Amino acid sequence: MTDSRTFAVVGAGLAGAKAVEALRGEGFDGRVVLFGAEPYRPYERPPLSKGYLQGTAERDAAFVHPEGWYAEHDVDLRLGTRVAGLDRHAHELIAGHGDPLHYDKALIATGASPRRLRVPGAELAGVHYLRELDDSDALRAAFTPGVQVVVIGAGWIGLETAAAARAAGAAVTVLESAALPLLRVLGPQMATVFADLHRDNGVDLRCGVTVAAVRPAQGEPAVVGSVELGDGTVLDADAVVVGVGVAPNVELARSAGLAVEDGILVDASLRTSDPDIVAAGDVANAEHPVLGRRIRVEHWANALNQPAVAAKTMLGVDAVYDRLPYFFSDQYDLGMEYLGHAGADDDVTVHGDLDARQFVALWTREGRVVAGMNVNVWDVTDQIRELILSGKPADAFTMPAS
Repeated sequence: MTDSRTFAVVGAGLAGAKAVEALRGEGFDGRVVLFGAEPYRPYERPPLSKGYLQGTAERDAAFVHPEGWYAEHDVDLRLGTRVAGLDRHAHELIAGHGDPLHYDKALIATGASPRRLRVPGAELAGVHYLRELDDSDALRAAFTPGVQVVVIGAGWIGLETAAAARAAGAAVTVLESAALPLLRVLGPQMATVFADLHRDNGVDLRCGVTVAAVRPAQGEPAVVGSVELGDGTVLDADAVVVGVGVAPNVELARSAGLAVEDGILVDASLRTSDPDIVAAGDVANAEHPVLGRRIRVEHWANALNQPAVAAKTMLGVDAVYDRLPYFFSDQYDLGMEYLGHAGADDDVTVHGDLDARQFVALWTREGRVVAGMNVNVWDVTDQIRELILSGKPADAFTMPAS
């Protein structure tokens, strides 16, 4: 007998796509509706700043499922449709210009949006953000040999776009307000590795600076031409990339009266303050049973793996999300993986050759490994995971034979 319930998923990114896949995989044969604000079927975001942007991967490789998958699995995929309201008491979603959709269970996977640059001229043509597929297309077109690219913000997105621009032959300047790139995430020793990496690859990296304004090109008042720093320095710019972080898209949840604080508050089963609504991906601020605290991380691995737990919770199956945070980055000839969750003040132990950028860094707190980053060293994440879960010290790590 077919299940008569309707499960709705708001947000057709990786998390939304994996959620509907998990629901069908768990045997749910009721109605599944997936809402996406963009015109494209669900795709993964890492290629937008990595392989696709760098020209080493095809556009189609970013999509989560083949084009016909949703129809084949009886998923009502509604693209170009933004959900404007959620009535928890009536169990209804208001989307587009259609009638309200009744739901029995709902998943919010609305992701995050780039923080905007708040200076004069930030609205000029040629000022780019990177979050959606169209953004990556625009940057691919802008990154050509000899153009002057200014990247504002030296986080992961800023550094990866800088590497892609350099690979395309552009002249690149990166501006960062902190003393080093990634300082808050990695601490000074590891942040220096990435600063040196970019300078060695021809990037003009300027730290401890602020942006005062984006100026138009001479004779083209609507198009970017330069960036003015707080000290009055003016940098020529044919294109500007803004990477100053993202903010979780909590507007729908907040207006519905769900508990919100740096994302949508969920328990370890990804259940919100409403038992019929779960949340996953960038927007979910979840209780983590291993780390012993709440955590919201904007990483691909969460969007990939959390939906399986969210789907089980929707179906009334006991499940918790206890995977350690994981992310990766590729810049020039440096590939890295990071597992765990450390603070910039945690102690760091390095195994391998730091100068050759072939090493494993382990962060420890009170003698216990809490995170690890392997740089150009592979097949060690399982060992790092075991160290974190067992509470062993950093000297228990063994470098693989070269």
